[in-house]
Amino acid sequence: MEALREADLCFPQLLNVSCLKPLQHHAENLSIYIVLSCISFITVTLNLIVIISISHFRQLQTPTNLFLLSLAVSDFLVGLLLMPIQILLTGGCWVLGSFMCGLFQFSSFMITSASVGTMVLISADRYLAICDPLHYPTKVTLKRVKICVCLCWACAVIYNGIIMKDFLKNPDIYNSCYGECVLLIDSLAGYFDIILTFLGPVTVIIVLYLRVFVVAVSQARAMRSHIAAVSVQGSLRITAKKSERKAATALGVVVVVFVVCFCPYFYPYFAGEELLSNDKILLIAIWIFLFNSCVNPIIYAFFYPWFRKSAQLIVTLHILQPQSCDANIL
Repeated sequence: MEALREADLCFPQLLNVSCLKPLQHHAENLSIYIVLSCISFITVTLNLIVIISISHFRQLQTPTNLFLLSLAVSDFLVGLLLMPIQILLTGGCWVLGSFMCGLFQFSSFMITSASVGTMVLISADRYLAICDPLHYPTKVTLKRVKICVCLCWACAVIYNGIIMKDFLKNPDIYNSCYGECVLLIDSLAGYFDIILTFLGPVTVIIVLYLRVFVVAVSQARAMRSHIAAVSVQGSLRITAKKSERKAATALGVVVVVFVVCFCPYFYPYFAGEELLSNDKILLIAIWIFLFNSCVNPIIYAFFYPWFRKSAQLIVTLHILQPQSCDANIL
């Protein structure tokens, strides 16, 4: 009986203070580990291609693509850091120690906040490009985009450092036994966090894209009605508008998928204690949100020919050739 009891503990050597292991089915767990590990690998690989593509090829270094680069960095960190640790957590025991517990929780919140902020920036970028195209090149410059992206990440670090300051000082403060990595936020800070990182950004994103959709539809109708009377210069303007609308469509899909994957992550907090205390539902919601980081580059591959072309050049190592950064990708 004593041997059986020790086998059920996360840390058998700490008999009186160790957490109990959850009941596990090893064959089922093995298949889950394999599937989740494949998702993590694909996420890291595809987002690394996006990062290398935009960073290496000068032709791709546009304001809009810099926002995509920021999103790809957060998705890359999800696949490299968060997914592998979440895979370990499917075993039910935290075995990485207090420091890694604090780092993991802080990284999870920080990367999530940076992703949400980047999505808001992407929506604002498409809003300006479609609704105010004449002033877009002067309002949205590379320098301003870089500043916005840096501020987004800096705010994510500072904000989460403030709301998690007590936890970061003592990552074991909320653990009831050894083998846990628990983070609790007081109700007031929790409500503020939900408004700031979920309700507020999602509302802004939806409003901006509804406006983009209405303007894009009206532009398409206007161009169809005047297509026979345009000059060559007008044709060029139409081509430019089509390009902007295509980019808006692609990024709109990215934003919609993000919101769809993001909502289950916060749904248990609105549904009450029953769902909030259900470990399986929380785990499924977390993995739906994490899976979004794998989906984004797949969307790029479907909508953007430059992604497929640059991926081919990267995989075949053509980027190692001199002056490859000036290659014609578009």
